[in-house]
Amino acid sequence: MPEPTSAHHTQAAAPQPHNPNPAPQVASVDAHASLTKKYPLLLPLEALDGDDLVLLMHAAHDWLAEHYEMVNLLNVFPVRDGDTGTNMLLTVRAAWSEAAACKNGRVSVALKAAAQGALLGSRGNSGVIFSQILHGMSQTLATDERLSARNLAQALAQGTEAAYRCVTTPVEGTILTVIRMVSERAASLAPSITDLRTFFAHLVYAADQAVAHTPDLLPVLKQAGVVDSGGKGLYLILDGMHRALMGQWGAGADAPGADGWGAEPQREMPRPLKGQRTLPPVQWGFDVQFLVERPSLSVDAIREAISGMGDYPLIEGDQDLVKVHVHVADPGVPLSYAVRIGFVTDVVVENMDDQVAATSAAPTASTSATQTSDVAVDADAIALVVVAQGEGFGEIFRALGVAALVDGGATMNPSTGELAEAISQTPNRRVLVLPNDANALPAAQQAADLVMEANPTRQVLVVPTKTTPQGIAAVLACNPTTPNLSEVVTQLQEHISQIDTGVVAQAARDAEFDGVTVEIGDFIGLHDGRLVTSSHSPDEVVLSLLEQMAAEESDLITIYAGAPIAASDAENLKEMVRSRYPDQEIELAFGGQTNEHYILSTE
Repeated sequence: MPEPTSAHHTQAAAPQPHNPNPAPQVASVDAHASLTKKYPLLLPLEALDGDDLVLLMHAAHDWLAEHYEMVNLLNVFPVRDGDTGTNMLLTVRAAWSEAAACKNGRVSVALKAAAQGALLGSRGNSGVIFSQILHGMSQTLATDERLSARNLAQALAQGTEAAYRCVTTPVEGTILTVIRMVSERAASLAPSITDLRTFFAHLVYAADQAVAHTPDLLPVLKQAGVVDSGGKGLYLILDGMHRALMGQWGAGADAPGADGWGAEPQREMPRPLKGQRTLPPVQWGFDVQFLVERPSLSVDAIREAISGMGDYPLIEGDQDLVKVHVHVADPGVPLSYAVRIGFVTDVVVENMDDQVAATSAAPTASTSATQTSDVAVDADAIALVVVAQGEGFGEIFRALGVAALVDGGATMNPSTGELAEAISQTPNRRVLVLPNDANALPAAQQAADLVMEANPTRQVLVVPTKTTPQGIAAVLACNPTTPNLSEVVTQLQEHISQIDTGVVAQAARDAEFDGVTVEIGDFIGLHDGRLVTSSHSPDEVVLSLLEQMAAEESDLITIYAGAPIAASDAENLKEMVRSRYPDQEIELAFGGQTNEHYILSTE
């Protein structure tokens, strides 16, 4: 693509995405033609007001809405778990919505609102970085009424600095590189170019070139044959703005996203009434929880007995009170045992097959749900706010007594605002946040900072759990009465470092990575984020993955079955693993994760 000229022009060509099959051009919609009506293409455009900026945010959202799935597919590994496009789209949507709600014509007001919306709505690494770009830009334009090439260049420089500051260890070849190169191009051209259409054409070109350069800066991208997804998202945002200035608004009434991500979230449809529905298959059984007061047996003896009754047994306590959690086909078995050995209270029995049926019937929402515990709380104790993906994992964390559960969704990271709300709703002064996903870490840290800024009497720290098994281990190891919160974080970091995690998923494209050849449809195994094995059989991948994880040296192997796996297949795999590792304790639990067939952990 040729570089735009620096002279004023009326028909600047918008660069095309790297996608070899870009979406077709969508004709401008009358409702979206206000920019070109206000600023005719035949005349130079040297300044925009706040209302114009809101329209540019709207256009950026619509253009990204047409391409976010393509951004999602720019994964290093060929699995359908990429969510960068979704995260950036929802972050831009939050920015645009907030700006549109307080239009008053001033660029400073619109950009401040957009930055605030992006801050609360930011999701994932790239979403958080984009929110910081807007924050830095809003500081530069805090008193400006109109946007020009000169003050836009200054704002981009400040936005770049803010983006780099928000990352503990900045990595080139990412969205950071793209915003830096865009900012540098803006600074070099601002003294000589005043027409904003020409100026934006150069910014889009710089972003396009920066994205193309990311694999040269980050070897893992070159090995995978992709460009950086966050940088690609930023390119699409700038491209959507430029297209709007040229009268080429990205999304029409029939465009992809016009009734999906480009519209308000769909409301949940009513579910069939019990007694009037088709019953789900019986696969997972019952989640049983109860307390035993003054048991006649030791905790170890109770643990051994309960462990023989079902899956994922969790037995904790002392000679006065024992808490029991187990998954069983017949809830009467553990309950009958319990009433023989002590005084049983707080009985909870939940049908997991019914929960799975309800989860699969519900439409996907564009926001994450927060659930707080209704158990009596010691306000001086440490509260745990946990992100979980999948109904099964949610039940596990609820059984472990976390204060608040934030739904991570299927490839849907929670926003900064949702995490901040969950933290704020806990009555405890001290809170630990477990994001359980590397991509949710930045939003979790931003949420913690927001809550402490709003209420300095609260102490909120993030435990950098990057996988759900690490999160479960951290909850089990946390002593809520420990007085020093920082010491708890240090102890938990040491504990979770001993947890190995493996993931089994299905390949969405052909790939070759670190000597592992993958064809679309194959099952692949990731060990702590590294692709290490592939096969046509998920069971073979599990066994190969456990070898890579040195499972024979562990004490416990836990298998978390995902939503795509039938209960009978999971049970067969459990027995296969048990025969391969007779000296290890083998546990099977229903995680309910959507995109991973199995999640494994060893410790």
